[in-house]
Amino acid sequence: MSSQPKLCQTIMEGIWERVEVFNPQADKDRLWEAFHFAQEAHEGQKRKSGDPFFLHAITVANILTDLRMDVDTLIAAMLHDVVEDTPYAHQDIVDRFGSEVANMVNGVTKISGLKEVNKEARKAETYRKLVLSIANDPRTVLIKLADRLHNMRTIEFLSQDRQQAIAQETMDVYVPFANRFGIAKIKWELEDLAFKVLLPGKYFEIERGINQTRSERERLIKKLLIPLRESMEKTGVKCVITGRPKHFYSIYRKMEAQEIGLERVYDLLALRIIVETKADCYHALGELHTLFPPLSDRIKDFIATPKPNMYQSLHSTVRTPQGKYIEVQIRTDKMHERAELGIAAHWRYKEGGGTDAVGLGEMVTMLRQIMAWQEDVSDPREYMDTMMSDFLRDEVFVFSPGGDVFQLPAGATPLDFAFRIHSEVGFRCTGAKVNGRIVSLRSELGNGDSVEILTSKTPNPSASWLDIVKTGRAKHHIRRWLKTSRFAESVALGRQILERELTRAHLHLKIDADLVDVAQEMGYSELDKLLAAVGSGDLNHAKVIGRLTPRNASAAEKVLTRGKELYDSLLRRSSTGVRVAGVDNLMVIYARCCQPIPGDSIVGVITRGRGVSVHRAGCSNLSDPNLGPERRIEVSWDVAPDQTFLVKLIIQAVDRKSLLMDVSEVLNLSNTNIQSGNFSSEGDLSTVTLVVEVKNLNKLEKILTSIGKVRGVQSIQRYQLN
Repeated sequence: MSSQPKLCQTIMEGIWERVEVFNPQADKDRLWEAFHFAQEAHEGQKRKSGDPFFLHAITVANILTDLRMDVDTLIAAMLHDVVEDTPYAHQDIVDRFGSEVANMVNGVTKISGLKEVNKEARKAETYRKLVLSIANDPRTVLIKLADRLHNMRTIEFLSQDRQQAIAQETMDVYVPFANRFGIAKIKWELEDLAFKVLLPGKYFEIERGINQTRSERERLIKKLLIPLRESMEKTGVKCVITGRPKHFYSIYRKMEAQEIGLERVYDLLALRIIVETKADCYHALGELHTLFPPLSDRIKDFIATPKPNMYQSLHSTVRTPQGKYIEVQIRTDKMHERAELGIAAHWRYKEGGGTDAVGLGEMVTMLRQIMAWQEDVSDPREYMDTMMSDFLRDEVFVFSPGGDVFQLPAGATPLDFAFRIHSEVGFRCTGAKVNGRIVSLRSELGNGDSVEILTSKTPNPSASWLDIVKTGRAKHHIRRWLKTSRFAESVALGRQILERELTRAHLHLKIDADLVDVAQEMGYSELDKLLAAVGSGDLNHAKVIGRLTPRNASAAEKVLTRGKELYDSLLRRSSTGVRVAGVDNLMVIYARCCQPIPGDSIVGVITRGRGVSVHRAGCSNLSDPNLGPERRIEVSWDVAPDQTFLVKLIIQAVDRKSLLMDVSEVLNLSNTNIQSGNFSSEGDLSTVTLVVEVKNLNKLEKILTSIGKVRGVQSIQRYQLN
């Protein structure tokens, strides 16, 4: 066995030894099966460093073992690159290790997308997929963070450009994720590793300065620890007091914010006091302030008001007899575990089984709300901006006039606060008072502000509000209101326009009865959507009237039209009738599994070598993980007035003479052509299978209604392959 595979084996043995200690009931065989499976899957693959690729996977599992994670998470960590970088598929993971493991692996698998898809959009879709996976199983984020941590530890083997890009992404996305989920242990290391790549000069300047003053800081800590311990012992508070060096990036941020040099950063080291109970925290704070005077504006109580990431602790900056300042954190052992490990503290193995999920519910609910709010956001940059604002950015705490506390992202405005209270308060907002003074709705709220919303009796949102608000909640409600109100106005105006144009064209038609087919053929699932498009100016009324009044083409035009049809049929025989992401010259096939027709909501899936396959929305085949978001593309109907589509119908009826004749007569009366048919019977029950030509969903529904009235018919279904 060579040294590198042997190293992987050694790491795995260490993982098992630790798992066996904190989880004696762990399934050893499953862990080792995952190890051998992943090692074999990555056989022959190398990283930029020259190390075997599997060394990365087993190291990610090793990082999570330090967090005492459960067996499924450790298995998913070992397999996290298998689907992305080997021939194995999602279903292979399901079959071998179960759906929970497979879904975690799927959640951290990048969306590769197509070259034609915008790089920024691919990245946003990857994050969107990750967020959805985290909302379904929060353990996914732990695997992703451990993956990024090891990649940052070995980043020196990449080119300078790649190092810069990955380090910046780490700082912009993964550090906020680690912070939001409260995993300080990983957050601090990611920050320092990214800081070292992005600003190496500043990093090494701080490193040299820290090393030069280390002995001085150690002497200072000893002078503080002795009186603190004696004071705690006298009062009966059991505690553990330790020194904690600040990580380099937090020192750099302080230097930049205060525009000072390293020599003027006095709190390069912090003290941490771990006590037994919440009451002991406040008792210890009192003893601390008895010995060392505090800075009044630097006392923070995160126990009474925890951070959104569930962090709890008392913070106080005190002045030492030597004139230095030092930050002291006071918390219980459970608070300390949660502060260091965040959600990992809730998923790690507990003696006696089970997990502590306190606080996770709110976090997962918020993620799902963000996903819902972003359903109508197509711009990937806007999606990322809202994600960063709502979930990953720092927060402020503001108060209502009644004294209730509300958490909002930093940069939030009074209008965001109004929608945070209730959507109706937001809709009726006309102004705001902050700390008793009237302010602009664009004003940024700060910590501790008291906010009063001024309202009117009637709602009056404006599109300009979308430029004022920062939160996804507010943007979601404003968009919905504007869309609903504008839609109703557009429908009414579109109806007026078409009624006027029908009169001018001397067409005696009823819009509600005669334009349903036209709407579906033009890609609108409902008549009101076509009317709204006409009313808003998105659809020229002449195109609609033209569908109802086809003019007689000249002989020359007929020849040209026929020539184009023949040419198109050679290129893309079945593509007519669908526009793909606004383009009408791509090869298109209609999925046989669900047989979409105009009027159906449709989804395009990019196939390998066969163009775009059009499915009905909700088709069971769309749930295939191999047909993920990266292969979806927007499609819409745009069919010719005389174009027909094939639909298979399955009719079950009581067996009797003339049954098939009666069904055929109904179809004949509705001018429906039958392409093929099959008849079978079993006992008293007959099954009639017909393939018929229809123009759209409206026509099909009329056919189904008519067949349903035939004597003896018990059911009629539109075929879909399951």
